[in-house]
Amino acid sequence: MATQQRPFHLVVFGASGFTGQFVTEEVAREQVSPERRTSLPWAVAGRCREKLQRVLERAAMKLGRPTLPSEVGIIICDITNPASLDEMAKQAAVVLNCVGPYRFYGEPVVRACIENGASCIDICGEPQFLELIYWKYHEKAAEKGVYIIGSSGFDSIPADMGVIFTTNKMNGTLTAVESFLTLHSGPEGLCIHDGTWKSAAYDFADKSQLKKLRNESHLKPVPVVGPKLKRRWPVSYCRELNSYSIPFLGADVSVVKRTQCYLHENLEQSPVQYAAYVTVGGITSIIKLMFAGLFFLFFVRFGIGRQLLVKFPWLFSFGYFSKQGPTQKQMDYSSVGLTIFGQ
Repeated sequence: MATQQRPFHLVVFGASGFTGQFVTEEVAREQVSPERRTSLPWAVAGRCREKLQRVLERAAMKLGRPTLPSEVGIIICDITNPASLDEMAKQAAVVLNCVGPYRFYGEPVVRACIENGASCIDICGEPQFLELIYWKYHEKAAEKGVYIIGSSGFDSIPADMGVIFTTNKMNGTLTAVESFLTLHSGPEGLCIHDGTWKSAAYDFADKSQLKKLRNESHLKPVPVVGPKLKRRWPVSYCRELNSYSIPFLGADVSVVKRTQCYLHENLEQSPVQYAAYVTVGGITSIIKLMFAGLFFLFFVRFGIGRQLLVKFPWLFSFGYFSKQGPTQKQMDYSSVGLTIFGQ
């Protein structure tokens, strides 16, 4: 909790970024909820005071709470300035880190939080960063008595908690789970912010580094219980959902696997095999994705190719990703669903 030494319970770092502004709005909405008896002192942090102030003003307008900007603290902090990160961490019980891609900007925040006794939560969907942080900082965080919790957004809470929920509801021993992510768009179409696209490009380029990291970490393989889960083809048809699907390339599999490893080794629970997919609709969508995938896999292998992918996400993704991200109307009419099948 906030104390005299730590004036803020929560600090949203990167609050003026695309994701950070929505996190700020949600924190503010939770604070003004009539169901909450007491509010927690919190702050926003970033490089530019004027931008942070505008984020708070927009949130105040949406929530109908004109006093909000005066109720929330502002911390000036730069990811390239370790001293400013230390000062931010010293003022917070928990830092919500919204500054990505995390492979470039995440570790200094984690280090500052651990050294200064603050817990850190992020919404990372990058397996290499998540596993690297666990390998390098798990014991240090435990010694300090703080929590470093990664992937605390749609990557990968629904998948991780979904497997645990299915385990608890299953009569008998759950041995395997398949999840299918479905994106629903409205009349305005679907668009995703290019931060996800950038992370995917860098992750694919560094696949060998992730393999090397896993070899060096010497993690024990999770034993297979029951029949081994058969992996589907790169393009497969799911009869239950009446849709084609492709493997989901986010962090879900990495996160779920590490959770199952922990539950097995520490709580002696039976481990669950897991595979993740995303539905892509019909043949037309498959053809578009095949072309986009071929372009992506070709260009991501070369430095100049990755620069082009990052610079022109809308072009290479056939309009699915853009630097501007979705409009408010697109977000209002879009939704996501996760269907889980257990055996």
